[in-house]
Amino acid sequence: MSNDNRASEIAALLHERIAAAHAGEKLPGVRELSKSFQASAATVSAALSELSAQGLVRAEPGRGTFVAERGRLTEPDFAWQSQALDPARVDADRASRLGGYGTPEHIQLSWGYLAPELLPSDELHRIGSRAAKSNRAWMMTPPAGSPELRRVFAAEYRADPGDALIVSGGQQGLVFTMRTLAEPGSTVITESPSYPGAIVAAQSAGLTIASVPADKDGIIVERLADALERTRARVVYLQPSYANPTGAVLSQERRAQVLELAAQHGAFIIEDDWARHLGIDGRTPPPLITEDPNGHVVTVTTLSKPASPGLRLGAVIARGPAGDRLRSSRTADDLCVAPMVQEIAMSLLTSSVWPRHLKRLRTELAERRDILAATIRQTLPSVRIQSVPSGGIHLWARLPHGVDTRQISADAYAAGVLVGDGRHFFVDEPPAPFLRFSYGAAAPAQISQGIRQLSRIIT
Repeated sequence: MSNDNRASEIAALLHERIAAAHAGEKLPGVRELSKSFQASAATVSAALSELSAQGLVRAEPGRGTFVAERGRLTEPDFAWQSQALDPARVDADRASRLGGYGTPEHIQLSWGYLAPELLPSDELHRIGSRAAKSNRAWMMTPPAGSPELRRVFAAEYRADPGDALIVSGGQQGLVFTMRTLAEPGSTVITESPSYPGAIVAAQSAGLTIASVPADKDGIIVERLADALERTRARVVYLQPSYANPTGAVLSQERRAQVLELAAQHGAFIIEDDWARHLGIDGRTPPPLITEDPNGHVVTVTTLSKPASPGLRLGAVIARGPAGDRLRSSRTADDLCVAPMVQEIAMSLLTSSVWPRHLKRLRTELAERRDILAATIRQTLPSVRIQSVPSGGIHLWARLPHGVDTRQISADAYAAGVLVGDGRHFFVDEPPAPFLRFSYGAAAPAQISQGIRQLSRIIT
């Protein structure tokens, strides 16, 4: 159990004592409480701080901690806010799933980041310590990011460093790009199923979302052409490589067709390149932006997926007036990404550790993917894997018609397993019941254990 959980547990027990005590009654000292609860003084102090924040106790330096007066608080009336606020843009249920990762005891079979043992943590610790001693870590950078880091990101996309914009992670990049490229009330087209974070980003930007079906080769071009004609949309959101949740890769033939459609309709393609460093079988396809000379493709990339979820840093690559507008609008959000984070990212990307980390990651993800697929096939005969992905960290599976994925997800959570409810990956009603499984956040033994747990729920 973590110290935070232990402190909260002690706070709850003390809360019961306080409820039966009189106002002004003195609590035992920290040393006595530490002995009573068999916890460190720091943990007990954290529990008392929690109670103090709730107004249940008051600390008097040199005297001790006392039960606070129980004044009757006026019941708040927030009714006015419901009238003052416009209708909510963001689907709260979908948004709550993005940052929800259960408890440390849950088996993570649906989580968009890597397990701790797959991260280059030791190197990040060393780099972080060095970065903290650098003067540059405590100085402002230009709003678009440090020139050195922009150069590193641009090189991978065969772009000019001036076309790169450093942002605080891929999610911020998506919100910022959609908000800048499209006017509120206009339409953005997404493939279906799609990344829930992109759906939430579009909602946050006040956009109407039109979805187009995708298969194992990516978005279906004929349906995309119809949607562009019908909606007059000027923004299309795609994941050409290892799409979340399906793992699909946009085929070479369709890549050319999508770029042709963008040119015909004067549309932007937001390329979410989150999984560029998570290839498993063969080489990751080149970024779509490298095949587009005329600025139709705007690419969003991130380090949070392959390096660490806590390294909130990514980049937007955009050419022409759209790129100028994105970079000039940067200061509306914040003046720059934290220079410390930029220093850490720069050091990691230019170190010899980075290619070694990616090579090891490919091997580890291959093992976990194969174990997940094999265990599902052996243990869950009613669950059909759509296709085994050649990269990324997600596997998409279909269940028999009539199955309630909401209930399955809830039952799995209660049993200590996190799985992704397929409903959250569709803008409209899903055509069938689906679950998303992830193989990047759980160890091989945990993957097998989690699927066995699910076999008691999915028959």
